[in-house]
Amino acid sequence: MTNFVLRIKAIFKKDLMLSVALLAALASLFITPPSRELVSDINWRTLATLFMLLSVLEGFKSENIFEPLLQKTKQLSSMKNLTLFFVFSVFFSSMFVTNDVSLIIFVPLTIIVFRAGGKESYILPVLTFENIAAIRGSLLTPFGSPQNLFLYAQSGISTPEFLSMMLPLWIFSAVLLYIFISILYRKDSKERIGNPVENAETISQTACTEQDQKLHSRRKVMYQLLFVLVVVSIVSRTRFYPVVLAVVTLTLLIGDRKILFKTDYVLLITFLCFFIFSSSICRHPAISRFLSASVAGHEYIWSILLSQIISNVPASIVLYPFSTNLRALLYGLDSAGLCSLIGSLASVINLRLYAREYPGRSLSFIRTFTWISLVFFAIVVLPQLYLIRLTGR
Repeated sequence: MTNFVLRIKAIFKKDLMLSVALLAALASLFITPPSRELVSDINWRTLATLFMLLSVLEGFKSENIFEPLLQKTKQLSSMKNLTLFFVFSVFFSSMFVTNDVSLIIFVPLTIIVFRAGGKESYILPVLTFENIAAIRGSLLTPFGSPQNLFLYAQSGISTPEFLSMMLPLWIFSAVLLYIFISILYRKDSKERIGNPVENAETISQTACTEQDQKLHSRRKVMYQLLFVLVVVSIVSRTRFYPVVLAVVTLTLLIGDRKILFKTDYVLLITFLCFFIFSSSICRHPAISRFLSASVAGHEYIWSILLSQIISNVPASIVLYPFSTNLRALLYGLDSAGLCSLIGSLASVINLRLYAREYPGRSLSFIRTFTWISLVFFAIVVLPQLYLIRLTGR
């Protein structure tokens, strides 16, 4: 029993966001007592979809499905081209595997390759570019980030309309990232990396037996098919999502049950706590009246500022019921992660990955991340506001 308590304490100490979410949920229950309506307000569909995505994408990592792409790094020797490869791999992959998963895949590899090439001085700005790429690349698709997934499910907006709404931001961000990378290597755009990675072992796992390879091949196909199934269920908004959930869960139990133990349940519990918090707040008459009067028409600034306190995912849950402008809400939430680490959970994950390799240097990461991201934010914030006012919705 003592060990169990210590493990629970360790989890809360390690994951500050979970602690905040749980405290917020508990506090909100004193504001609005628990009820059957409160339970029905929880978006179980979003939680089920998030569980499926997290489990399947954990399988992607486990089976090294991105390994062929990662092997391309051995063909690059120019620092600028190598940086472009890593940053835009994050940018494009985040649209499909979510922003945090894309960082988990590429950040450790970036550190390995730059360290092996004797270019560690570039690691901090490159990781910051990857962070920006994850935030801005993922904004294009409904399933690129948890807040997009939630708002897409709640709003009922069509997929083509969602894509067209986000496409200008996505294209502008890609161009801006290229400019930032070019500025980093402005003194020598053809600077070469020393000691390029030659051994596949630095990138991928060691060779497996033939039997293991066949098993891995079957699992790769399984995870790719499951991913397609989950994406189709999201885009089609099928009311049979419980059936899809059952199919995914049963397939994982039969095909690779260990993945179910690796799924990020902390994120799921965090999401659940914020759903409880949001539902309780919305049902309190005084708070509801205040948010109704304050948020509508000011979604852009509210989403950016509130995200700096509770991060953009819970901010989306709290603000959506009081919002009348989906575009403004999406633009603000998908930009909030550029202002500070707290603004996006993906940024916190990036810091953890860096701190694991460079203990005691978190402040250096925060300083570099903050000033580069704020410059990027300063450039995109006004054009986004112009688009919101231009469309009027």
